[in-house]
Amino acid sequence: MEEFLEGKVPITAAVMPFTPKSKEHAEWAHKNGFEVMVHLPMQPKKGKRSWLGPKPITVDLTPEEARKRVEQAIDNVPYAKGLNNHMGSLAVENEKIVREIVKVAKEKRLYIVDSGTSPKSKFPEIAKEFGVPLLKRDVFLDDISSEAHVKKQMARLAVLTEQTGKGIAIGHVGVSGRVCSAGVIHSMDDFKNRNIKIVPVSQLLSKEMYQKYLWPY
Repeated sequence: MEEFLEGKVPITAAVMPFTPKSKEHAEWAHKNGFEVMVHLPMQPKKGKRSWLGPKPITVDLTPEEARKRVEQAIDNVPYAKGLNNHMGSLAVENEKIVREIVKVAKEKRLYIVDSGTSPKSKFPEIAKEFGVPLLKRDVFLDDISSEAHVKKQMARLAVLTEQTGKGIAIGHVGVSGRVCSAGVIHSMDDFKNRNIKIVPVSQLLSKEMYQKYLWPY
């Protein structure tokens, strides 16, 4: 995150809940002007359970248990304005689970970003049902961990943004994410030349949705 602060790139910080430093990271991000969202760990079809951390959202939970975990996750990440799924290719296809997440998001006045881990995600239809602001990830920046690949993906994001007016990319920070931050920062001149701005996710919502669900905050 420090790299983005130094590079003056206003990314949105997606913070994993239930880690020893979740609150500290969220508070640091907010203090330094970054928008914060909850990076909600959800059960994938493949992958190690350890990648999810404690208290993930899994399909074997009852609706009540799922709701409680979502509420706890939000409480564990102060200043969050939204949430997105970490992994979750299995859980996002489960209507029972997604319904509880969306209901809590509406009650807490949070937007949702569907990370796009499954084409069968239930987020779009259920968010629409409840009137919850929903956006979807367009590009993964560092699915291949190299600066050259990140820059290539940033170029894809730029083209998409020119075509549709907006775009959302997801990448990683920390030691393993340094190639991501470098690739993003080194793409900023190209973005400036194209007159494309990096903005907090909430600014991609329509004015009507923003005022209805996120304002005042």
